[in-house]
Amino acid sequence: MIQAIDLHAAGEPGRVIVGGVLDVPGATMFEKMTWLQTYGDDLRLRMLREPRGYPAANCNLILPATHPEAQAGYVIMEQVEYPGMSGTNTICVVTALLETGMLPMTEPATDVVLESPAGLIRVHAECRNGKVRGVTFTNVPAFATHLDQPIEVPHLGTVTVDVAYGGMFYVIADAAQFGFRLTPDEGADITRTTEMIKAAAAEQLPVVHPDQPGFAGITIGQLSGPPHDPAHSRRNAVTVSTGTLDWNKPSTWTGVIDRSPCGTGTSAKMAILHAKGQLGLHEDFRHEGILGTVFTGRLIAETTVGTGAQARTAVVPTITGTAWITGFASYVVDPEDPFPNGYTVGDIW
Repeated sequence: MIQAIDLHAAGEPGRVIVGGVLDVPGATMFEKMTWLQTYGDDLRLRMLREPRGYPAANCNLILPATHPEAQAGYVIMEQVEYPGMSGTNTICVVTALLETGMLPMTEPATDVVLESPAGLIRVHAECRNGKVRGVTFTNVPAFATHLDQPIEVPHLGTVTVDVAYGGMFYVIADAAQFGFRLTPDEGADITRTTEMIKAAAAEQLPVVHPDQPGFAGITIGQLSGPPHDPAHSRRNAVTVSTGTLDWNKPSTWTGVIDRSPCGTGTSAKMAILHAKGQLGLHEDFRHEGILGTVFTGRLIAETTVGTGAQARTAVVPTITGTAWITGFASYVVDPEDPFPNGYTVGDIW
């Protein structure tokens, strides 16, 4: 039996497993993530595929921290990968831990250190009347690897893209190249276009994190455009893959749009804007998602990742957002269930 809390952050669902798994092997959260990926992937499949999950679902496993500064650790699970870091999932994890009392809440603010597979995440949560009203976390350093890089995309031609790490490696393209306003009714076309760009960029622009070679390759794509509300900075649509693209099968050219403004995607976009001289330190960057919800990003410092020839100039982002609990559940698997690890069907996957 698995106990979980369901939440959403700015519209993006983030299930948090809080019971049923005591711990998994590994001396660090990265090693625990790797163990799950290699030996325990049935948990991810069971929780994210139907009938317990659906294409837009995400899941987090709370584990004991391995770092002395951290109060808790967590491993993030998505449909096709284990990201080192995720902003919406972090906001959901903090909210679940504090609002259920797994970690003590103090008002008007609670400071927490969490251990993600990508590193320590320092969190400042605004709390009032037992509710987490806002979560600001300091992300791992973000950095750009390619700026205004042309790539060749089958069926689309030459597309200009940027690539940056914000906790995952993103390829980011201007939505205007394809006539998108980034509205929900464009969702199917947005996902097809973004998945094709991501697949081509992953082939043509190899990337590896200089401090953690286990994080390699472009695994997620983002389309960026002007905001719909002039009070905000930019608008984005991030597409999360639900399978592997096959150029000969158009049915695979799709994924699901992150319903939120995406924390790691916002970090990657800010790193690109900073590298282009378009965003300075200590400036609010209000990022709209596909639903019009907003995360506020801010670059608080410059730093360096890697050493020697691998060193890259990076920035330290913070992201602010809010999550809401939507339910509590216990998940089980009947020993006679013909689909213990779930399934996918091509109508929505």
